[in-house]
Amino acid sequence: MPSGRLPARRFRNRIAASVLAVAAILVSGAPAPVAATGQVAPPPTATAAAAPAPVYPIAARIVARYPHDPAAFTEGLLWHDGALYESIGLQGRSEVRRVRLEDGTVLARATLPADQFGEGLALVGDTLVSLTWTTGIGHRWDARTLKRTASFRYTGEGWGLAHDGQSLIQSDGSPVLRFRDSRSFAVRRELTVTANGRPLRDVNELEVIDGAIFANVWHRPYLVRIDPANGEVTGLVDLSALIAEVGATDPEAVANGIAWDPIKRRLFVTGKLWPTLFEITLEAE
Repeated sequence: MPSGRLPARRFRNRIAASVLAVAAILVSGAPAPVAATGQVAPPPTATAAAAPAPVYPIAARIVARYPHDPAAFTEGLLWHDGALYESIGLQGRSEVRRVRLEDGTVLARATLPADQFGEGLALVGDTLVSLTWTTGIGHRWDARTLKRTASFRYTGEGWGLAHDGQSLIQSDGSPVLRFRDSRSFAVRRELTVTANGRPLRDVNELEVIDGAIFANVWHRPYLVRIDPANGEVTGLVDLSALIAEVGATDPEAVANGIAWDPIKRRLFVTGKLWPTLFEITLEAE
């Protein structure tokens, strides 16, 4: 389709397809065999010594549902000090928000310049760091007041952003994650994300949970769990039931947004233009 949009019927059919099959097509161009244990097996030509890590399916069980602004084009999401913080995209509509979980009320907001498309969001100490898509400009915000305290420049596109306690981790839609200095934003190391031994493109929103990197993959109905040591995808979280429940007809209303509450050990996910934010728990299949 010239516009990049799928008819609603085709879109629903694609969501209903097997998540593992979609993942196999994404990373290899053809369905991968599935081992008896349920993990995605390596390509037949792979040797035992070079075999990539198996990708284990993980079910997402819904624990609770909360209201979410259906007009919010969610690009970044995180939990801090009893509230959600959210980065909203689209030029002329981009902002950083503090949101009350229980009813979705926006408690505070800061707007970005009209020519900037807001993207990933991370927390470093008491400072929020946000990216923009193509303008190469990032911002720092006081988490308490949402006042902008600084801006900085970087090269390339900004997609997702997370903090692992030492470095900021940035995605740009390619298979490469960049680990950046939390203060200077200088690149310290790069990590190529692979699934079944092949580079995984369109890595988007990021969150670090118990040392592993979780990521949305743009236009795909799942999260991936990434080993930060070698970039291998080790798990695939099926979000197809959540997507079906939301029932979005706009193909751009994709799953995007991961927030982890480390104190109560709660995991929240949502999507662009979704009316619902879900609390989920992960269960190995």
